[in-house]
Amino acid sequence: MTKLQELFPNVDFQMMWVATQETLYMTLTSLFAVFLLGIVLGLLLFLTNNKKHAGARILYWITAILVNVFRSIPFIILIVLLLPMTKSLVGTVIGPKAALPALIISAAPFYGRMVEIAFREVDKGVIEAAKSMGANMFTIIGKVLIPEALPAIISGITVTAISLVGFTAMAGVIGAGGLGNTAYLEGFQRGQPDVTVLATIIILIIVFIFQFIGDFLTKRTDKR
Repeated sequence: MTKLQELFPNVDFQMMWVATQETLYMTLTSLFAVFLLGIVLGLLLFLTNNKKHAGARILYWITAILVNVFRSIPFIILIVLLLPMTKSLVGTVIGPKAALPALIISAAPFYGRMVEIAFREVDKGVIEAAKSMGANMFTIIGKVLIPEALPAIISGITVTAISLVGFTAMAGVIGAGGLGNTAYLEGFQRGQPDVTVLATIIILIIVFIFQFIGDFLTKRTDKR
């Protein structure tokens, strides 16, 4: 620890560890919710696109509009817009929990589009073969669509995870805690650049870990 203290003399390592835990909490919790919502959104977009049934077309356009709107709102603005909802859901507008609604709502539409693209890339011949064998929609989704699209789904959630790490840093600037909050309040505002540098290094390490795990799982699930 002595060498670290020499390199980063102004860093409170206990505080930095707590900030790292807060960043991981925000990222992993929101990532789990984004994964589930993204799969649902991707399925809705894929299954209702280019359908002749009026109900399917209406459902597609409603889903597509919501996805496009929330994808287009900058994250910082979205946090401000969601403050009343955040207050009612978690009882506060500061701290790691308060960042979760904005993190989920900002990332889920983005990931939903990536899931839709992954499903579109599945060979239509495989889907038609499953239909000809009498498979129902749930069987096709569970046994054909998701397994065939799995490498792209994993690649998409990896990209989303890295984006969420960046979003947590931005959320930290307005009081959500985590490494972003530490870098801004303890590092920038107090004129302690070593605090900012160490927080940045830890964020980069987290990103590299997510990328490594995502690349590994993508290769393991790719049948090509």
